[in-house]
Amino acid sequence: MKYLIVGLGNTGEGYKNTRHNIGFIVLDAMALASNTFFTDKRYGAVCTIRHKGRDLVLLKPSTFMNLSGNAVSYWLKKENIPVENMLVIVDDIALPLGSLRMRPKGSDGGHNGLAHISSILSSNEYPRIRFGIGNSFRKGSQIDFVLGNWEPEEKIFITDRIKIVIEMIKSFAFAGLELTMTAFNKEGKVHPSPEKEEPGKTLQK
Repeated sequence: MKYLIVGLGNTGEGYKNTRHNIGFIVLDAMALASNTFFTDKRYGAVCTIRHKGRDLVLLKPSTFMNLSGNAVSYWLKKENIPVENMLVIVDDIALPLGSLRMRPKGSDGGHNGLAHISSILSSNEYPRIRFGIGNSFRKGSQIDFVLGNWEPEEKIFITDRIKIVIEMIKSFAFAGLELTMTAFNKEGKVHPSPEKEEPGKTLQK
């Protein structure tokens, strides 16, 4: 059985360590842990990991975030993978930093990558894991925050959260969506810590 695991992000060194690239960061960590390397192919960097009889095709689209659907559509067809066997990893400013939420479908929530995938597939009914990046930024500076680099303390914190996402991906392929949501969604919750907010910052929803 084969699965397409899509990590959303933007290509290029300037985007490598940004919050918006958490999808790429998760897949890089997963490939490294499996001693597997990505190869640049059409519409993205790709590698395949074998897990308990399942083939997990990891995809980092090279189309840039706003055109992610082109890469997703191409690789679903090329690998003959049904949409229900696709899982998208995406950043979410509506969730506290490090909070993880798996869903079988849903709106794009204003995320351009999800919006383009839904548009190209003519459906928003595909599994996704939303990785909270927090929303402590000044009014009007959302883009700078999302495309900004992780702070040192944030990078330390998300390292363990990335490990959980990798386990969620493996569980999705082996145990299925429903069991994975039951097992991990409660564990994935992180509550915001208002006392750590900087003065003058406004939480944006």
